[in-house]
Amino acid sequence: METNDSRYPKFNLVVTGLVEKFVTILPERIKLAGQPQTPIKTSVSIIPEEKFPFKILEVTAKTGTNIRQDLQETEISKGKKGYLLTVENLKKETGRYFDTITLKTDSKIRPEIAISVYGNIFQNLKK
Repeated sequence: METNDSRYPKFNLVVTGLVEKFVTILPERIKLAGQPQTPIKTSVSIIPEEKFPFKILEVTAKTGTNIRQDLQETEISKGKKGYLLTVENLKKETGRYFDTITLKTDSKIRPEIAISVYGNIFQNLKK
């Protein structure tokens, strides 16, 4: 840290604290890869931590031109609720794309959760 004190113009500042997990997202990022005209989709589990319960109010994609998303509330284990997010590729031609899915929650701690999406649609050259 820098100061205007001539005796101590610079000094090290250490900040410590406990970081608590708010949500478990498995997998953390979405990867959609495959050939054009082939169904490509994946599912992501979203599990709120017991200490920080929340509900997902809305799901949106930043661009949404190459993907379709569906969210279902589900029971993860006895009495423990979570969500299953299914994301499907819509791109019909070869190429790569990136998008971000935003989950709007009712939590004041974390009102939005972002999940990255990577798509790679490629032609198989083997015949």
